[in-house]
Amino acid sequence: MGVVHFYGFFFFSLIISISSSSSSSSPSQISSNSVLVALLDSHYTELAELVEKALLLQKLEQVVGNNNITIFAPRNDALERDLDPEFKRFLLEPGNLKSLQTLLLFHFIPARVDAKQWPKHRHQVTLSNDKVRLKQTGKFKTIDFGQVVRPNDIVRPDGVIHGIERVLIPQSVQEAFNRRRNLRSISAVLPEGAPQVDPRTNKIIKKNKVLSSGPPSPGPGPLSIYEAMAPGPSLAPAPAPGPGGPHHHYDGESQVKDFIHTLLHYGGYNELADILVNLTSLATEMGKLVSEGYVITVLAPNDEAMSRLNTDQLSEPGAPEQIVYYHVIPEYQTEESMYNAVRRFGKVRYDTLRLPHKLTAEEADGSVRFGSGDGSAYLFDPDIYTDGRISVQGIDGVLFPIEEKDGGVDVGKLSSREIAGNNMLDARLNGKALLPVSESSLLADSRHLRKP
Repeated sequence: MGVVHFYGFFFFSLIISISSSSSSSSPSQISSNSVLVALLDSHYTELAELVEKALLLQKLEQVVGNNNITIFAPRNDALERDLDPEFKRFLLEPGNLKSLQTLLLFHFIPARVDAKQWPKHRHQVTLSNDKVRLKQTGKFKTIDFGQVVRPNDIVRPDGVIHGIERVLIPQSVQEAFNRRRNLRSISAVLPEGAPQVDPRTNKIIKKNKVLSSGPPSPGPGPLSIYEAMAPGPSLAPAPAPGPGGPHHHYDGESQVKDFIHTLLHYGGYNELADILVNLTSLATEMGKLVSEGYVITVLAPNDEAMSRLNTDQLSEPGAPEQIVYYHVIPEYQTEESMYNAVRRFGKVRYDTLRLPHKLTAEEADGSVRFGSGDGSAYLFDPDIYTDGRISVQGIDGVLFPIEEKDGGVDVGKLSSREIAGNNMLDARLNGKALLPVSESSLLADSRHLRKP
């Protein structure tokens, strides 16, 4: 009888040990009181929806089963309306799932950070393996550059949720989004073996050209801007090349890329950026011009103005290029220099890259107005981008050429006496100030401004 009891106890113990080992090896179940369940049922619906779309529920269940977690939940408006629409489209594309996961995990810390024990200054590692900075100044609690607006909004035994005012974007995701706009990957590529034309002679460059061993002969002077532009029927000439000449002292491609990124981050100019980069090769052409030493001013119509264009205005071949050319001035102008010019001269005519058409500017309502009548546009967002070579000025309309009328002042035809008589010593008519030296110097500057 004792032997039977012994074997019965042995088998019972064996079954218990097997069941306990099997239960320990299986994933832990999430209770209904978990902070993860609270997130899915909370008013942070946009974050919860993105977590499900990013296929992160299983990973987060494993983390919650092993650790307390802290969730920094952006308010719904920050994800739905405040986030750049193009950036949100980038995150939701199937090929960018990893970027979406990284951005969401950047809002989760595998440790409990309670509002009552908020550190004055400390770095924490998030589930995306990036560091965030927690800081408290007086009553204000922040995480990186986002302010905590609802501390301890939801508290559970295995974690806590804090409401924050904005979306936290890790640097790796921001860089991935910027690479999408890299001009090297999206600009037109010259086919291999295609003939190349020398813009100085308009002759085909022979690949088997033998270079002489003697000293190089002095080359011709700097090209005008219209000779420097790529050949083609849609390209119009323009005067006033910038200083420097064709010596490739400038990284024009990087400067153009910077100003396009600035347009995108500034907001409201996505349509123009799309035309420059995706619909045409104008961004590449601008980069080549700036690399050759030329300066340009871009009058950038905002998205609201671009949306008013109809199909007829865009259906003609080369229409987007012609529209943009009329908004590019081959001079370096800032809001201050243009306003000073229209204040002193009333009406000023600027050359554009769409010759023979010129652009008329005048003072109106304390600002600069381009064009006239219903087709006019005001300087709306001044100095969006200025780097000394490229100037971008935001306007609230799309400009089209009209029949020119008399009465305007052509900047390219101002004489030295007119400039001196009107105290234009500080005007930046070509990206530099006209200094009060001698009349011969002023005449030289006036000749420099004329069309070649």
